[in-house]
This record gives sequence, C-alpha cells and structure tokens, in this order.
Amino acid sequence: MEKKYVILTSPPMATRRGPRAGATAAGPRGLPTVEVDQLAAGTASAVARQGTTSAVAPIMPMRLIEPVATNAAVESASTKTAWGIEATGADKSPFTGEGIVVAVLDTGIDPGHPAFKGVQLERKNFTDSSDDDDHGHGTHCAGTIFGRNVSGTRIGVARGVNKALIGKVLGDGGGGSDQVAQAILWAVNQGAHVISMSLGIDFPGYVSYLQDEGVPVQAATSIALEDYRANVLLFERLASYIAAQNAFIQGVLLVAAAGNESERDGTPSYEIAVSPPAVSDGIISVAALAQGPQGYTVAPFSNAGARVAGPGVAVQSAKLGGGLVAMSGTSMATPHVAGVAALWAEKLSKAGQMNGQLLADSVVGHASTAGIKAGFDPHDVGAGLVRAPVS
Repeated sequence: MEKKYVILTSPPMATRRGPRAGATAAGPRGLPTVEVDQLAAGTASAVARQGTTSAVAPIMPMRLIEPVATNAAVESASTKTAWGIEATGADKSPFTGEGIVVAVLDTGIDPGHPAFKGVQLERKNFTDSSDDDDHGHGTHCAGTIFGRNVSGTRIGVARGVNKALIGKVLGDGGGGSDQVAQAILWAVNQGAHVISMSLGIDFPGYVSYLQDEGVPVQAATSIALEDYRANVLLFERLASYIAAQNAFIQGVLLVAAAGNESERDGTPSYEIAVSPPAVSDGIISVAALAQGPQGYTVAPFSNAGARVAGPGVAVQSAKLGGGLVAMSGTSMATPHVAGVAALWAEKLSKAGQMNGQLLADSVVGHASTAGIKAGFDPHDVGAGLVRAPVS
C-alpha cells in the first residue's frame, strides 16, 4: 500500500542533488529540505537508509488543540488586564517584544481585528481552505502573544511585536504533519525568533482512517503507533537542525501545546502524556494552569510531562470578527509562553546575547512553581509557570 511520506533530507543532499520532484519546502545552507513523496513501504525503507536522509515519516493528520469548555471565572487585579498577563509578570516587564519576529502556526488570523492594528502580518496558507481564519483559534492565540489593547483591555503579553508570521496549517479538515514541518522551515527562513504551535497529531483519527481503509483494528493501532513514532523523530530531527544553526541564524525557539486529552476530574480519572509535536526534543511543551483561591492549579484537561506551564483557563483574547472571548486549553497556555519568550528575546537581543539556546534557557530557567497550589505533581508543570524578565 502506498502512502504519502514526509522526507527530511540533510543540507548536503539538498545542495548536491537539489530537491526531489514533489519537494515542497527547502531551507537555506545548514537547514534541511522537507519533501513529500508518494511511496510504497519498501521504497520508504530504502529512502530512510540513504545516508543523506534524516527522517522519513508517513503524513499523519494534525488538528488544533480544541479549546475546552470550563466554568472558571476570570479573576484579575485589574478588569482591564487579562489574568495571564499578570500571572506571567508581563505587566511589570520593561520589555514589549519590540524588534522580535513571532510566528503563529495555526488556523490563520483575522487580519482586520483591532488587536492587530499596526502589526505587519506576513501570511502563508499551507491548506486548501481560505487564507483567513475560519475558526477563531489562531486569532485568539495570536492575540495573547502580541495583541494590542481591545476596548481598553490588555490581552497581549508582547504587545510591542511589530512583525508576525502567520502560517495557516489547519484548514476545514485539519492539516498534516507535512504542512507543519513545511511551515516551521518557512518561519525560520522568514526570520522568526519564536514559533508558537497550538496543535497536535490526531492519533485516534489516524487509527479510524486506517480502519476505514480495511485494516483490522489491532493492525491499525500498531501501524499508527509506528507512524506516530516516526513523526516524533521527524520533528526532533527538524528541531535539532534548527538548534544547530542557532549560532549562525537569528536564534529560534519552538513552543507547542501539550494537549487537552487528560481527564483529571473524570471517573475514572486519567492523565495522557504530551502529544507530538510538543513531545519531541527541541520543542518547549506547555501545560495549562487555572486560577484558584489557594493558588494556581493544573487544569484538569492538561496533559502530563510538559516542560513549562502557562495560564490556560478562561483566557480572554481576540475574537474572530472583533471583540474579545474567553477560551480554555493548553492552546491558550502556549501563546503565553511564546509571548514571554518574545520578551526574553528582546532582552537578550539588546544585550547582544541572542541565540536559541540562551533563549530556551531563559524561558525555562526563570519559570517558577511559586504561586502554584501546594501538593502539585512536578510532572504536571515542568519547571513551572513562565515568568517575564523584569529588568
């Protein structure tokens, strides 16, 4: 049976031979090439054994990390400031993200929303859907990262960002791991310092697809697991190339949502591990926190094993078509981390110290468990709630 595969080829192959027919995204010298080919299983194995092939993975469906309905109320010291701004300390930071380029790989953006007035938006559509945001998810996430005040309410962590790259990778039917890989390289090539991704692999959907193709359920689950592992490796290899180039390019930090599949308050209760691409080494995975009378608590839906945490329940941000709306999910926590990363990137840039490793160290190293309700499991919050630079 033939399938479409994502092929990550090392820079020497891209330089020596050029990309294969069907190649869809290429990096500059030092970065790999992302190609898409229709291959039989045997052919895919042969391609994987080539010395200049870094990773081969069947395309798996990607979906947005759907917002979760909650009854949590928004509590803020100031009704004119979204609570996540205060929780991360962004309201006390002297930095705004000025001069930093942020990429949002999601459902697109509402370019006419007042939250983005004055921001240079460079957009690229990797889907077959319309160029604009048809869902509202990408608009909400972008608003949290760099949105300007809306009707006097502050929603943006890094509202001094004046250039944003908007990669639409999720359309009406979701997207694929090939589109996300292509969009990551595009964002790096366009000068992104921070890349935010509130999306994940749809493992159950892929199993169902294989069953619909006539594969028995046990075999479908086994095949999906192997393809899942291959995609984790794909994103790890891609991130490692980017990290290796951080000394020569602008320095890039990849941030992704941990996922909302856990049911900590369910009967029975259970926790799900961080999903790809966030689980891949080289990507900062993000858990979600909620407000509580005794401190911040882990959101009941937040997946376990994330590297850091961000405000992710009843987060107020830009609404598709105008105005504001509150949403909950690790999708909402991720742009808080991306926004804080933009503040650290500005600080490092002004000090002449900007590179990807120092940026990651700053974001993770300054995260704190202070303010999180006693008795939390460290596995649920990683290094803790991210904190903005204060000087």
